[in-house]
Amino acid sequence: MTALARWCFRHRIVVLLLWLGALFGTAAGGSVGGNAFSNAFDVPGTESTRAMERMEEVFPEAAGDVTTVVWRTENGTVRDPAVRDRMTDALRDIAGLPHVGEVLSPYDTAGGAHISEDGKIAYAEIIFTEQAYDLDKDDTKKVIDRAQDARTDGLDVELGGMAIEYAQQPAEGAAELVGIVAAAVVLLLAFGSLFGMLLPIITAVVAVGTGVSLLGVLSHAMTLPASAPIVGSLVGLGVGIDYALFVVTRHRKGLKAGLTPEASAERALNTSGRAVVFAGGTVCVAFLAMFALGMQFLNGLALAMIVVVLLSVACAATLLPALLALFGTKVLSRRERRAQAEDGRRAEEGAGPLAVRWAAFVEGRPGVVAVVAVVVMVVLALPALSLRLGASDQGNHPQSQTTRQAYDLLADGFGPGFNGPLQLVADVPGGDADVRALEALVDRVRTMDGVADVAELSTPDGAGSRVYQVVPAHAPQDEETDDLITELRDSAVPQAERGNTLEVYVGGNTAVQRDFAEAITDRLPLFIALIAVLGALLLMVAFRSVVVPLIAALMNLLAAGAAFGVIVAIFQWGWGIDVLGLGKEGPITSYIPAFMLPLLFGLSMDYQVFLVSRMHEEWVHTRDNARAVRLGLTDTSRVINCAALVMVCVFGSFVLSADQAAVMTGVALAGAVAVDAFILRMLLVPALMHIIGDANWWLPGPLDRALPRVALEAPAGQGSGPVPREREDLVTER
Repeated sequence: MTALARWCFRHRIVVLLLWLGALFGTAAGGSVGGNAFSNAFDVPGTESTRAMERMEEVFPEAAGDVTTVVWRTENGTVRDPAVRDRMTDALRDIAGLPHVGEVLSPYDTAGGAHISEDGKIAYAEIIFTEQAYDLDKDDTKKVIDRAQDARTDGLDVELGGMAIEYAQQPAEGAAELVGIVAAAVVLLLAFGSLFGMLLPIITAVVAVGTGVSLLGVLSHAMTLPASAPIVGSLVGLGVGIDYALFVVTRHRKGLKAGLTPEASAERALNTSGRAVVFAGGTVCVAFLAMFALGMQFLNGLALAMIVVVLLSVACAATLLPALLALFGTKVLSRRERRAQAEDGRRAEEGAGPLAVRWAAFVEGRPGVVAVVAVVVMVVLALPALSLRLGASDQGNHPQSQTTRQAYDLLADGFGPGFNGPLQLVADVPGGDADVRALEALVDRVRTMDGVADVAELSTPDGAGSRVYQVVPAHAPQDEETDDLITELRDSAVPQAERGNTLEVYVGGNTAVQRDFAEAITDRLPLFIALIAVLGALLLMVAFRSVVVPLIAALMNLLAAGAAFGVIVAIFQWGWGIDVLGLGKEGPITSYIPAFMLPLLFGLSMDYQVFLVSRMHEEWVHTRDNARAVRLGLTDTSRVINCAALVMVCVFGSFVLSADQAAVMTGVALAGAVAVDAFILRMLLVPALMHIIGDANWWLPGPLDRALPRVALEAPAGQGSGPVPREREDLVTER
């Protein structure tokens, strides 16, 4: 790391030009080629996936997104001439707008079923020529404006559908900008220096900008989910700022100790920089575990996160030393620079009195501290026992959004299950016997509990298939709808298929999301075990200990439990959801655990690495466990707490996102990082290490010889650079 830091420091202009070229080059490539993100939630081998594939064969022309325009009249019915003429004119104008392929009006013969029984609510379907993410937002907003222009006193008009949701999302980067500003305030207060604050912000922005643009380019070569850019920016900003923060903090301490900027940068990269590389590698390994789930959507998400994290590490290791060379001693505050000018070279400042008193308090009462910390974590994790995976939809949007209003109107007019219909996709290869069996099945389904309506969809001649739309009596997210899917698959359909060649698949978006959630739930225990074992092995190699990795694995499980407890209490139980303006409660988006766990384990490992590496450094030199734990906590508490505050700000800012899954992820990660840093790393970990004593660093001889050696601390004599001889004793690494 010393050689890399020295080269980047001395060739700062070259490094800056290379990173600027990467940033603007990927941005240009992304803008020219566009992107090809997708949201394929299918799980290979499941029934809903087979139904989806068959539907694509039967209806190959149905390639565009479908939006609904819903209206309700307070007086009379929607068939009244005044309402009819007003909405017909609006739909005619919408039909002429860009990218609108077809408009199905309830006033046409084919659209008669689009009017509720009481005649108060009606809806039209707008079929676009492109999918939602391929449509220009301005063109979609023209559809929204023209539909809502039809509103009058007593006539409410709302719109639903993915295209509408996408068009009304806040401007891209709004949540990220808020997070950056909040993080900048924290850094400015921590450093007291404008340039010291700018360093982590600049490196993180360059890493995220390059990473997100690169994802757009890579989406043409591999399957990446549409949520990858927003989640990638969330993760990239968090880890990018934190990684740079650890290095800059070490650099500032070196400058205060009297080192030259170059020597200080070399030492910072050769100490904190090593920990950053190890921490980033741990995060990437955790994301690699997502491939064990065997789902294309999650594979793409994992690849996206690995790209962003690797770029964050690369920026911290190369761009940051170049920036340190440009800024020189300006990373110190004016007061610190004046003090240096007056006092000359002086010793590196020790930890603040608060950190010293806190470390002494934990050392003096480790048993009490550990019990209190465990109780707090268990209480936070209790709601996680009620975790129910599913899919959030537009019914979970805030009440103020037109998509939520349209969802509620459709539920009022046509039943709660109308927003999530199921599909019976039947292959009928055997002639009359299969047809009779299918018709008997449809008759049975109509009489089943939990079914509101069954209607056959028109299929092309010669398709060899029939498709029926089944409208549940309950909302898509209700457990009764899941029970209906189970009964169809386990009872009704198998009986209909017995004794013939009929094949019937139960599909639809609700079934797809349910299959996805079930697959995640089934594989989650193995997934958690895999991540925990991989993380423990990495820490065992780094710290030559059996106990430290076991403590880290336990801490990770507690942090994960607390994170899931927070999102269950808020998003599933609805505690405070109205106050926060986060919409309506419902199940937790099914892929969030699979994404959150590796990220959370990786971030937890970051704090564990930075905390324990300082303890290990002291233990290697003194063989005094109490001193090692006390000094490790004293020296790292401020930077870990500052890093945690930065991550809480970045992750918390995503409550401003219109993407419900991003909001859930941001809230969960903000809460998890807070409890991880302030409770686990500042309380429970040091308390347990005081209780365990010297056994913290025990490693059986055969295992010690078998494991490879990785040094997170710079070898003796390295990393300090040219030290002033008269102050050499003050800056030598502990």
